[in-house]
Amino acid sequence: MRRILAGIETEYGLLVEGRGAEDQIDDAMALVRGYPGERLSTWDYRYESPRADLRGFQLERLAVDPVDEKFDEGRNHGAPTDVRSDQILPNGARFYNDHGHPEYATPECFTLGELARHDQYGESVVMQSARSFGEAAGKQVRIYKNNTDFHGATYGTHESYLVPRALGFAPLFAAVTPMLVVRQLLTGAGKVGSESGAWCDFQLSQRADFFTEAANAETLYRRPVFNTRDECHSDPSEWIRLHVISGDANMMPSCTMRKVGLVKLAIHLAESGEAPEWKLNDPVRAFQDVSRNMEMKARIGLEGRNWTNAYEVLESYFAAAERVLHLDDELCGIIADCRELLESLSSGDWQSVRGRIDWAAKRHLLEHYMAEEGDNWKGASMRAFDLEYHNIDLEEGLFHALVHMGDVPEFWSPGEIEECSVGNKEGTRAFVRALAVSKFRDHVHTACWRSITFKVDGKLIEVELKPDIMYPGHLKDANDVGTFMNLLGVER
Repeated sequence: MRRILAGIETEYGLLVEGRGAEDQIDDAMALVRGYPGERLSTWDYRYESPRADLRGFQLERLAVDPVDEKFDEGRNHGAPTDVRSDQILPNGARFYNDHGHPEYATPECFTLGELARHDQYGESVVMQSARSFGEAAGKQVRIYKNNTDFHGATYGTHESYLVPRALGFAPLFAAVTPMLVVRQLLTGAGKVGSESGAWCDFQLSQRADFFTEAANAETLYRRPVFNTRDECHSDPSEWIRLHVISGDANMMPSCTMRKVGLVKLAIHLAESGEAPEWKLNDPVRAFQDVSRNMEMKARIGLEGRNWTNAYEVLESYFAAAERVLHLDDELCGIIADCRELLESLSSGDWQSVRGRIDWAAKRHLLEHYMAEEGDNWKGASMRAFDLEYHNIDLEEGLFHALVHMGDVPEFWSPGEIEECSVGNKEGTRAFVRALAVSKFRDHVHTACWRSITFKVDGKLIEVELKPDIMYPGHLKDANDVGTFMNLLGVER
């Protein structure tokens, strides 16, 4: 079974004292540029293609949320590259402004644990930048790792998976879409109320309210359950980047590992031709129904007027994976973990999983508050408490309070998380990018996910970074750029 390279891109909610939505782009630019650590501002945009669609066509333009457009009307923030304010960090990560939200994109990883650890380190990067920006501006700055401001705006936590181009759109869509609909039961961040349709007290997913279509390439408006953007981040003749936009931002590393592991299972089954067949009648409605059913027993409509539920769909993937795949220890662990959680949830005992799933931890916290204060789900303070669960400040955030109290286990020590500042241990292509930026920055002309372009002896030399190999650890022993490129097998 091949290794699947994956990464997570998290847009953070930004609240600056005395500033409004119309200031968000300028504030996010300033925050990213104020990162106090080492960085390199030479991102290569040549291979970005946000309008390309996996189904074989190009969009004329990307739809823009009319509310966002109104806030930005008549404001000139500078050239697009200045607005993005891209920073390449010494660990190979990308840190930039995405439509008024500071965004941290992890180094690419093969294993779930390494990816979750890098995702958690991203919180430290954004928090350092927020403090630096706040001190310079003389304002209080709060950062939230969530997906809604409760005023109609949503911002994404996107996942990327490198998939062979030969697989194509149809098998990927058929295998992955049902998993995206049902995994929220085990990975959702939880949310008070609703921002579309009828009111609900509490739901599993922060993103469910904002989907309108089963599949398209949009990310800012008319958002789909399955995103078809074909921006491959590698050689387009060989690779697809499956771009998943329907997941929540998770505070718990266990949820981060689980949500990525479940999609990897679906991809492996698609590649084997053995993915369970679940023809959803309406993926958008199914996603929202699963999210809004507090008993976690929502019926999912299938073509032909049949029904299923999240438990049946998840178990079908687990059984198929065990039957046809040569699973590694990590994915075997994901299946065992999920089955244990599903057993508790199916019996109605969601309280027993509150240390392992974000929505359960949040729901427990909110119900405890309501019982003590005599409040209800529509109370003015409930959404404020929801937001504070996602506050990444270690001293202020409610999630971190649960960790301190022992209600949620601490996965890694601060020192282990800080190790992510110097790169990916696994030897993925991010390992090469990290070495180039940290050791040979004076020779890096540009860099991106796909390649690094070095400037050596007046010549520009582009080095393709392969997404499916482990690069050797002895690359870090190179003391000059010439030796480094020789070890990479580059002819000069």
